[in-house]
Amino acid sequence: MNIALLTAAGVGSRMHQDIPKQFLHINNKPVILYTMEAFQKSPLIDEIMVVTLPNWKDMIWAYAKQFEISKLKCLVDGGDTGQKSILCGLKELEKNHNLSDVVMVHDGNRPMISQEIIADSLAVYQQYGSAVAAIPCIEAIFESDDGISSDVSIPREKLLRTQTPHTYMLKDLLQAHEEAKKRHIYNTAASCVLMQNLGKKIYFSKGSEKNLKLTTVEDVETFQAYLNEQNSVDYLK
Repeated sequence: MNIALLTAAGVGSRMHQDIPKQFLHINNKPVILYTMEAFQKSPLIDEIMVVTLPNWKDMIWAYAKQFEISKLKCLVDGGDTGQKSILCGLKELEKNHNLSDVVMVHDGNRPMISQEIIADSLAVYQQYGSAVAAIPCIEAIFESDDGISSDVSIPREKLLRTQTPHTYMLKDLLQAHEEAKKRHIYNTAASCVLMQNLGKKIYFSKGSEKNLKLTTVEDVETFQAYLNEQNSVDYLK
């Protein structure tokens, strides 16, 4: 079974909005719904789980019913960090899934994930046992201690910017989180960073510049522009 575990438990402090970013309405639909729709459309995904804020669970169920997200099977309360939220979801999956099931961890506020990204993530997983979406770094990169100046540049040819999804076997993710507890690793930025900290090699699948994470107001504006462009194309067909 291939399970999409969507993280949507952040409060969105960097967005400076009254509601969390994953619940902002763009073109009359919340961001999390766009994300769920992408996995609903994929024939490769069997089930969707959303790890979220307790007060928003009823709203997600209501949207799922309204927009026929039939693959949504479970909503789980998140933790106070991304790492803890993922573990909350994994622990729930452990109760009624095989440890050999595949879990695709994806940011709920990354709504433009494509079918190609989903398919390639699973293809790379089948080949290597894990997959992390990534794209090349095209900007010049500098290292700075103060954020004001630098005399150290990093060759961009060697750099990749990771995104989600991160695809692993359920058993491997659970073991990684248990090992993290033993080593007092509590707040990694992403599952791939946790795996790297534990000495695991990272294998990369296709990402996309369009697979943006909505973190700032500018990100929302970009997402809105993409949607408007797509709507114009659909109208002209």
